[in-house]
Amino acid sequence: MLRILIFALAAFAATGTALSMVSSYRWYIRMWDFPRLGLMVMGLIALVLAIPALSGWARALVVASMLVVVGWQGYRIHPYTPLARPEVAKAVINKENCVSAFSLNVLQTNRDYRRTIDLIDREDPDIILLLETDKQWEAALKPVIDRYPHRQSAPLDNLYGLIFLSRLPVEDSEITWLIDTETPSVFATISTGAGAKFRYIGLHPRPPQPGENTEKRDAEIAIAARHAKLTDLPVLAMGDFNDVAWSRTSQMFKRIGGYLDPRIGRGLYATFPANLPGLRWPLDHLFMSPDFTLVDMKVLENVGSDHLPVSATVCLAPRAAKVLNDEPEKPDLADHKDMRQAIRDGKQAAIEEGTASGGSAPKP
Repeated sequence: MLRILIFALAAFAATGTALSMVSSYRWYIRMWDFPRLGLMVMGLIALVLAIPALSGWARALVVASMLVVVGWQGYRIHPYTPLARPEVAKAVINKENCVSAFSLNVLQTNRDYRRTIDLIDREDPDIILLLETDKQWEAALKPVIDRYPHRQSAPLDNLYGLIFLSRLPVEDSEITWLIDTETPSVFATISTGAGAKFRYIGLHPRPPQPGENTEKRDAEIAIAARHAKLTDLPVLAMGDFNDVAWSRTSQMFKRIGGYLDPRIGRGLYATFPANLPGLRWPLDHLFMSPDFTLVDMKVLENVGSDHLPVSATVCLAPRAAKVLNDEPEKPDLADHKDMRQAIRDGKQAAIEEGTASGGSAPKP
């Protein structure tokens, strides 16, 4: 029985790791980007059990393959642990230029509105991005919405509704459909208390799931990366990307957009699934251009959703940040090729499905 368990764990960990290395939009390939921590743990368990329980070629095969699994998955996860060097510095620079932001995928079917309202009341953020909001959520959150002078809402019944709120001055904000008519995004120009301007991007593309490949998701992420590259303003990007931070698409987004990731050198900040603490992965993101420093970032408690909320306070301080932060990693020719290909493939997929929006990101 123990031998069967060892072989099953080893086979699952090795297969998942091998498939995660394949470049493909297929959902049954891209899904293996997500459980890297789980695959590494499975590999470690199989490795530890194989040494005393197996012998001969079977032990050699399992040990060697699990060393590869653990090494590869550890390599991919390592930047999101305290063992790596942080690329965003922690520093409070001019409190008038500091901004608090909050994002939460509320889970449309979660009707425990009070817990979300109480959490927002407690955190009292300057900027709020709420995802999977339908008309019932919009009505229940009216007391919160009414407190924020700048608001945009697209209540939908398809799990992709969106509410954007800001108490900070907003020069322009627009809910737009980047690829299809089912998944809105928000773009806005916001001013800090001291009047410094930055661009805000809120995303919630579709995840890979049975029958749903990733062309449209990757295209939305690529369009947001291109937008950040073209704008002259600092950029803060948040949301449920339905992609993990270490995936090829997220890394392309980071390099093309010139972003830094405050999680690097600090931790996974895993948010999904909320009810499985040991098996969560980071789906809800905060990326920033190198003009920001970090004051604080945290994953908050479960309020009934399948995602955990993310809260962060950052300071817009270009001069200090240039000295304190790492330089963003430069994109290469492959990144630019991947970006263009992702946008083309995503638009084509939306046309074939009859959901093409004809929209695009607002002008930077």
